[in-house]
Amino acid sequence: MTSGSLDARQQCPPGHLVSGSRQHARAFSSSCLRVQLKVDGTRGKIGHVPDLLRTAPDEGSREALDRARTFAAGGRELGEARAPVLLRRRVGAARAPAGERVNAPAPTVTAQPWGHTPRGEPVTLYTLSAGPLSAEIMDYGGVIVRLLAPDRSGTREDVVLGHDRLEPYLDRATSPYFGALIGRYGNRIAGGTFTLDGQTYQLARNNGPNALHGGPGGFDQQLWAGHAHAGPAGAVLELTRRSPAGEEGYPGTLDVTVTYTLTPGGTLDLTYAAHTDAPTIVNLTQHTYWNLSGDARRDILGHRLTVNADRFTPVDATLIPTGEQADVTGTPFDLRTPQRLGDALAQHAAHPQLGHAGGYDHNLVLSGGEGQSGDLVHAATLHDPQSGRVLDVHTTEPGLQLYTGNFLDGTITGKAGRRYDRHWGLCLETQHFPDSPNQPAFPSTVLRPGERYASRTRFTFGTAQEEGALTG
Repeated sequence: MTSGSLDARQQCPPGHLVSGSRQHARAFSSSCLRVQLKVDGTRGKIGHVPDLLRTAPDEGSREALDRARTFAAGGRELGEARAPVLLRRRVGAARAPAGERVNAPAPTVTAQPWGHTPRGEPVTLYTLSAGPLSAEIMDYGGVIVRLLAPDRSGTREDVVLGHDRLEPYLDRATSPYFGALIGRYGNRIAGGTFTLDGQTYQLARNNGPNALHGGPGGFDQQLWAGHAHAGPAGAVLELTRRSPAGEEGYPGTLDVTVTYTLTPGGTLDLTYAAHTDAPTIVNLTQHTYWNLSGDARRDILGHRLTVNADRFTPVDATLIPTGEQADVTGTPFDLRTPQRLGDALAQHAAHPQLGHAGGYDHNLVLSGGEGQSGDLVHAATLHDPQSGRVLDVHTTEPGLQLYTGNFLDGTITGKAGRRYDRHWGLCLETQHFPDSPNQPAFPSTVLRPGERYASRTRFTFGTAQEEGALTG
């Protein structure tokens, strides 16, 4: 099957669709967007959705065209079918009854204008759909604005915190990294300074005495170039950006590509790649606040979390690692078996490490991640017993920053007028360790010319059949 593509430089109103069926790929467009169309390997016409709706040569194409009609009517699919109840399986993996054929919708991508940056640059919101999942991602900050995943009954709801419009994302007071790409350096650097090859670099101190998440003008506050396409493997959004030498104080020009892939099998894959023309430091991550309850209807204290980590990096009062990699046994960070977050926070409320951050805001050293072989290792499993939703995280990174939304205080109103109070979301940030440039015993974050930065993280969505129990 062939596919069409959408480019951020070519604006497209909602309702114009890139889609395909098992044997046909169709790209729907108007003159505002150039999209190649191929049917059975033959180049076809570029047409407007209403014109194409009049022709449907076979059942697969009619199915794609029906979905195009719903997009044309309102920008998103209507009357979504409920997924089957799953028993600790990836969503979308259910088998059809004997003799029944399942015609799963082909992956699709749409794009629509979503306002302008303070510099007047147009922002594009992409909608990726594949299998049971749908994600809205914008090219400003690479933000995951919305991600719909089914609960145990098949009801799809949003599982990330954020806003319904662009403007709140432009200010960290109203969007503390909601859903954003983080760089050049995710997490904290002590004193906002580091030394590389004998030269000392000073960064902005935007988190007390320290640098945090790339500084005031980090990657979350930048417009990226977007290119999206859909095919059999999934719906894909590729974001690229050149970070010039000296931006936020970092040396070297850094060319970065981050690829989001939503697959029919119920996964969201993130691939990071970068190269530089001068020695620099790089630590990229994704700062989505997860809440599996659905549409953020309650806090995450009832979620159960497992982290595949035997050690963690203790921090000082400013949340900078001390350099130690401590055993988790007997500490709040022993999450090797499922722990209800509310119980863990209450039980260890007097622990000095939780006192420093008002909860969890710590790096855990992933077991099996030390070798940096490039293979995905299991990092964490998050489960909301009430909805049945399960999120599994795999990564090539050696660490995972667990942040339980300690600094949310109810002053931010998010999507659908929902107020985000303390512990209303949690972040699972795959990463190298905080302050690695100043910690020789930590895995290196130095990138040199001729080397290539490469990192992968996979988020797999599923459900558990019964409340309070995961089954294999």
